Amino acid sequence: MYAVIFRSTINQLDADYQRIAQRMRELAFRDYHCVDFTAVIEGSEEVAVSYWHSLEDIQAWRQNPEHIETIARARAGWYSSYRVEVVEIKRSYQSP
Repeated sequence: MYAVIFRSTINQLDADYQRIAQRMRELAFRDYHCVDFTAVIEGSEEVAVSYWHSLEDIQAWRQNPEHIETIARARAGWYSSYRVEVVEIKRSYQSP
């Protein structure tokens, strides 16, 4: 299992942001086997964590044309900066 951690500093979110973010989420689950996705915004910081079965799924998602277009839009105005980390989950547990 892998996680993608996306951290950004928000510049300005426009009226399309929420609609496009929802579309990206739907595509990730439907077409690229995303297991879970959580995002939070606090002040001007956003953190999103998504979980995936394989690096191949993550790479295929990264190459999706709509996702590439969304990344360009994010760079052009939504975010002043962002960072992406792909990590392998070695162990996972939870309380009852």
